[in-house]
Amino acid sequence: MAGWDFNEWLEGILNEDIGTGDHSTLASIPIESQGQAVLLVKQPGIIAGVEVARRILKRYDEDLACQVKILDGQPVNVGDIVFSISGSARSILTIERTVLNVMQRLSGIATKTRSMVDLISHTNAKLLDTRKTTPGMRTLEKSAVLLGGGQNHRHGLYDMIMLKDNHIDYCGGVAKAIEATHAYLAKHNLKLKIEIEVRNLLELAEVVGCGGVDRVMLDNFGLNEIKEALVILGGQIETEASGGINENTIVGIAETGVDYISVGALTHSVSSLDLSLKAFSPNA
Repeated sequence: MAGWDFNEWLEGILNEDIGTGDHSTLASIPIESQGQAVLLVKQPGIIAGVEVARRILKRYDEDLACQVKILDGQPVNVGDIVFSISGSARSILTIERTVLNVMQRLSGIATKTRSMVDLISHTNAKLLDTRKTTPGMRTLEKSAVLLGGGQNHRHGLYDMIMLKDNHIDYCGGVAKAIEATHAYLAKHNLKLKIEIEVRNLLELAEVVGCGGVDRVMLDNFGLNEIKEALVILGGQIETEASGGINENTIVGIAETGVDYISVGALTHSVSSLDLSLKAFSPNA
């Protein structure tokens, strides 16, 4: 992802949590103390963030040893141990919350994604994420979507043209927005796919009349409207359904024959998977 640096991101979140020091640990745990810990699963789901956790552990304390038992993207059940850690007890105590926060979040996304992918697996529709991600976490959250079996939409504003309702309204209509986009791409010698959002069948007819786009987003269309839109397009342009889609509505939408379904809830309102880091002394 453009402009994203893992180490820089990690330094920021560690500084946010540790600040001037983990004084609880520094006050109570001797510097020479060694410890062990296991990442314990407390809720069924899809695990994600294992490799991220390994990098976090090594970045904070290169002497921490991590033995992975379950890989990213694998299903887990209550009581499963994902990995074990051994090394400085101080380091384990200081870094545990960062590791848990990241893994719980990413595993929640992967679990939600897999659940929705399974619901539409009998169709040809592909599940997409959106840009509705946690600031600073987009690369990791989109990687969790992939682990759950979904696909990534654009990563940011720079890697695809997405003409939404506000672009169309500001520009003065569908045709003007498409024409202006082609002129801009030609002027700057850019080769980017163009997607345009339509709010109704009238706007869709404008797109068909104008042409020049790779995909049409059918925003908040009902099932009958989606079916009618697909007939109008006749398979000439990729289609994407979007707008408040959830587990209760996704199957019917996928069964219309739409190519893609984008679901913002994969990242913007997902519940974290319940995981726990259980620490213990090797001499206990």
